[in-house]
Amino acid sequence: MLRNRLISMFTLIPITVSAVFLLSIIQLSIIVSIICLISAWEWGKIMHFTIYIHRTWICIIFGLLCAITMIMTFQNYLYFSNWRIFWYIFSSIIIMWWILAFILILSYPGSAIFWRKSNMLQFFFGILTILPFFWGVLTLHQFHNINNNIIGKWCLLYIITLVWINDSSAYVIGKTLGKHKLLKTISPKKTWEGCIGGMLISISMAWLCIQYIPINIINPSIIFICSTIAIIASIIGDLTESMFKRESGVKDSGNLIPGHGGILDRIDSLVAAIPIFTCLILLSQF
Repeated sequence: MLRNRLISMFTLIPITVSAVFLLSIIQLSIIVSIICLISAWEWGKIMHFTIYIHRTWICIIFGLLCAITMIMTFQNYLYFSNWRIFWYIFSSIIIMWWILAFILILSYPGSAIFWRKSNMLQFFFGILTILPFFWGVLTLHQFHNINNNIIGKWCLLYIITLVWINDSSAYVIGKTLGKHKLLKTISPKKTWEGCIGGMLISISMAWLCIQYIPINIINPSIIFICSTIAIIASIIGDLTESMFKRESGVKDSGNLIPGHGGILDRIDSLVAAIPIFTCLILLSQF
């Protein structure tokens, strides 16, 4: 398992770096939308939609939502003062969703009584989980693109790297030193030692990276605070997907990535970290 995870990770790293820095925003949008559509298909598996036409409709709806999000991002509404109220509302929805997800995690399995039998509610949860990830990637990639087209790309690669460092460190430390279960009802293999160790390493890397990454338009202290919150959010994202899979009796969302499972299993931390980091960075600029 560890060997497969390492092979997958070292294969994905150069692909991700190349995609962030070499692809145009249109090309990147297409790639990320495909990732989101596959994730939506896998979310249908978690919802126990065994009939393919149902999953197809989920993908169609997600595709339309991605297209609308893409158009709005390309129009650069973010930089017009008249649209600031919209981004405040959108950011608030994202932040409130992950706060709610955290509450659902802490109160599981009791909280499942409110959503386990509602396909509509679970589908809505899927939208709140996957669509902001798509928006976050595009928006962060285009951050301050008018003034400097490299800053947003560094921001995007920076937060992806931190999340991967956190995930990998937590996995290794948990495997070698973990003794105390984090949330046994949701993810029996995760430990407090792995969680805390991963956070400490990734937060330390955040402080180190801030000294060298060319994101000088933002106060380093603000970046560090946003990074720390995003790292915590990444753990919530991971546990949220684990909670839904646990309730559905599904081990992996798919099998596309050896050692990781499906696409959703690979980005479960990023779906929370990237939009939260993006929201906080944007709010700090308004």
